[in-house]
Amino acid sequence: MRPRILVIDPLFETEADIELAAAGPDVELVFRRSVEGRLPDPAEYAAADAVLNCRSAHRLPAEAIARLTRACCIVQGGVGVGHIDLQAAGALGIPVMHTPDYGTTEVADHAVALALTLLRGVLAYDRRLRRSNASWDARQLRTVRRIPGLRLGIVGLGRIGTAAALRFERFGMQVGFYDPYLPVGHELGFGWQRFSSLDAMLARSDVLSLHALLTPETQGMIGAGQLALLPEGAVLVNTSRGALVDLDAVHAALRAGRLGAAGLDVFETEPLDRAHPLIAEWAAGAEWLDDRLVLTPHSAFYSTASILDIRRLSMTYLMDYLRDGSLATCVNAALLREPRRPRIGPGRRA
Repeated sequence: MRPRILVIDPLFETEADIELAAAGPDVELVFRRSVEGRLPDPAEYAAADAVLNCRSAHRLPAEAIARLTRACCIVQGGVGVGHIDLQAAGALGIPVMHTPDYGTTEVADHAVALALTLLRGVLAYDRRLRRSNASWDARQLRTVRRIPGLRLGIVGLGRIGTAAALRFERFGMQVGFYDPYLPVGHELGFGWQRFSSLDAMLARSDVLSLHALLTPETQGMIGAGQLALLPEGAVLVNTSRGALVDLDAVHAALRAGRLGAAGLDVFETEPLDRAHPLIAEWAAGAEWLDDRLVLTPHSAFYSTASILDIRRLSMTYLMDYLRDGSLATCVNAALLREPRRPRIGPGRRA
């Protein structure tokens, strides 16, 4: 009997050609779509030998993982795993892997695009010109800045943070970063300024771009106190996870004029909480936000090419574990007791 892989919220539109090719004939793929984040039929979990969770909108809390009585691994399509209870999986011996090597260039490009849109007033000019020719005078936007020489602060210098920093540097920005998990001397390979504390970096960041995973340590890391440390008129960009930022604090800082502008691709509540005061004003077209706020729908990861990559890579990592026990992208290794054994592999029959 072939092992059964439960694929939740698959990303293909017409056919599962990439998934089938990456999996090969040794396994059975069962595709199910969740509805508004609810779990598929619990029986599907119990029957699964492995799970590929394709979207972070579908959560895997402890109660869902407890139903995985047969599964020997979980693979998340994407980088973030804050929606998966890693400890519960580890306690049951279920390795959790992610897909860190897709969408890097897309997210980095998107972060830069958000910053440039705000620093050069691109969208604000469009919004105002759409209303009236009275906005023809470019000098009406005081938030427009000369880009070379601006000081960039990067939180999290991983794959995406590094790619973003390299792009910002090409525009003449002075790069600084905060990442306490990188080895001593890592910064010497780039010649960038490393900060030993977040507060010290914030105090010199004309542009702040967030590229950290969501963890208990990073949740809410950018609040009112941190925004107050930024130079007046600074630009905040978040393409990582919405819960890193206190949206109420962003609203207050924008209103007070302390924060120059914000470009947000991710939110603690997704889709948007349109009852939130800042979101409500933005949706109503408040003119004071023309050049101060740009929102995109958790789309930084997206391109047609990145979707092909994530479909192929996530299934490949899953099959690598089933066939030879490879845990190259495991994110809960420190929490694993005794990993459940793969159900196929060299010398084994499916």
